[in-house]
Amino acid sequence: METGSIIFWVILGVVVFYLINIYNHLVRIKHNVAKAWSNIDVLLKQRHDEIPKLVETCKQYMKFEADTLEKVMQARNRVSAARQSQDMESLGAAEGMLRMGLGNLFAVAEAYPELKANDNFQHLQTRISSLESSIADRREFYNESVNINNTRIEQFPDIILARLLNFTARDLLEFSLEEIKDVNLKNLFE
Repeated sequence: METGSIIFWVILGVVVFYLINIYNHLVRIKHNVAKAWSNIDVLLKQRHDEIPKLVETCKQYMKFEADTLEKVMQARNRVSAARQSQDMESLGAAEGMLRMGLGNLFAVAEAYPELKANDNFQHLQTRISSLESSIADRREFYNESVNINNTRIEQFPDIILARLLNFTARDLLEFSLEEIKDVNLKNLFE
């Protein structure tokens, strides 16, 4: 075998190995994004199941706060629809509405001492608050995974393989400043 032929095969082997390495990294990153989304999805489903229990518990005490309870249920339904379609922009907006609605619900519950003392209400409030914290943590992990994915598929030479094999950018799960601001408790009781 000629020296030129050996060099050609070595270079070809190195290039093939490099392309395989790039492909494997892109696949790993893509699956990390999917795993991060699945983690959020599980928590959203759990919270989705807890909210009707909270609303039912509140209905027993908050007979004059039907509007607050209705807004929470509407927001819950919007989150569910956005979650199922994996529309991150709609999910971010719906999440903001739901968090504001839950904040309002918990704030209004302060005016009902019997409700605040109810063990079921306390348990559900703690459970939903815990799920909110977990969702926030998982959202951060999801957004980091999406950022890594989006950066990697735009870098050279990864972009070549990414485009050839249809690796696509994903949307971040973001909340606007309006959606994440604290509930103004003073306005609720005026």
